Amino acid sequence: MKESTRRKLRVAVITDYFPTSVQPWAGHSAYQTLLELAHRCEIEVFYPESVYPKMLTPRSRTYSSMDRTYEPPGIKTHYLPFWAMPVISRPLNGWLAARAIRRSVAAYQPDVILSYIVYPAGFAAVRVGRHIGVPAVLTAIGSDLNRISGSVVRRMTRYALRHAAGVVTVSRDLLRTALMLGARADRSVAILNGCDTKKFRPRDRIAARGMLDVPLQQEIVLYVGRLDLRKGLIELVEAVALLRQRRPKVHCYIVGEGSDRTVLNDCVARCGMESHITFVPSCATERVATWIAASDLLTLPSYKEGCPNVILESLCSGRPVVATDVGGIPELMDEASGKLVKPKNVEELSRALDEVLSRRWNADSLADKHHRSWQDVSDDLYEVLARAADSNS
Repeated sequence: MKESTRRKLRVAVITDYFPTSVQPWAGHSAYQTLLELAHRCEIEVFYPESVYPKMLTPRSRTYSSMDRTYEPPGIKTHYLPFWAMPVISRPLNGWLAARAIRRSVAAYQPDVILSYIVYPAGFAAVRVGRHIGVPAVLTAIGSDLNRISGSVVRRMTRYALRHAAGVVTVSRDLLRTALMLGARADRSVAILNGCDTKKFRPRDRIAARGMLDVPLQQEIVLYVGRLDLRKGLIELVEAVALLRQRRPKVHCYIVGEGSDRTVLNDCVARCGMESHITFVPSCATERVATWIAASDLLTLPSYKEGCPNVILESLCSGRPVVATDVGGIPELMDEASGKLVKPKNVEELSRALDEVLSRRWNADSLADKHHRSWQDVSDDLYEVLARAADSNS
């Protein structure tokens, strides 16, 4: 049925990869895509929230204080709790999530179900969909397929991929992984992420530095993301220390938060870089855009990745990137956009940073080449959802 004669698709989104009151930056790519999709579809989010017994709740877990009345602007959100146990219940969380959300999703009467993260949300989406007779489309973001823990979770992930009406991955590299795990080739597609091209665009570097009170003479190497050692942050600290022997004006800003901050602090101290590496707390999208505009380059030396938004945000801002040749990163950039390096190689990373800092870059050319908005992403996703809904009619 053509869109002009179709009533609005009613989409039930099942995910815990979404902004919350305590983590408003979480699930940014899902949220931005759904905001655009909401112009063409009726959308409600069903958030299966695992709740731990108070004595067993990890200190790092912030969801215990989550405000269940919170809704990110523009998207109606339902929080549906279920009891769980740290680590122990993980193989059961797919079933528990499905039970928690089934009645609410059925009452919504969707045409199609969309999930973000294959397990447990995607498994729950497939189970609920089969129960109420509605097709489910699963979106894989990277870590959900690249780091599957345990044989039971692997089997449930395979089940979800095999029985989904559609599978969307954020890179072609991740699509190959999904196919190996059982996704059907005729129902699977890679849809690369986008970014907010109104916020991430070429801007004046000097003005941006003034807004951040950053010295104009610095050569700024920027990292934005979780403080997770798997992001290659130890290697980044050591590479910047090596680079400063050749470029004394280099300063690295690490924007983000995470459980590995203490380990990174120790590494910075060990390398004698306390005055040359600055940690910045996580910040809103507008502030991230200003940090990128203020930088000379962005770096992401991860061991594994899906389709990292921050690379596209940097390129759309006209800033080159030094990143590792892993996952979907080579699909986002090439040597004309910066430099690709092997993971876990400090010397190669340091040389690449030096080379990119030494080149002159045309910000407008970089931005024009890599322009991809969330509207583009939502258009591609709409076609997948409409096809799945039609297959059920």
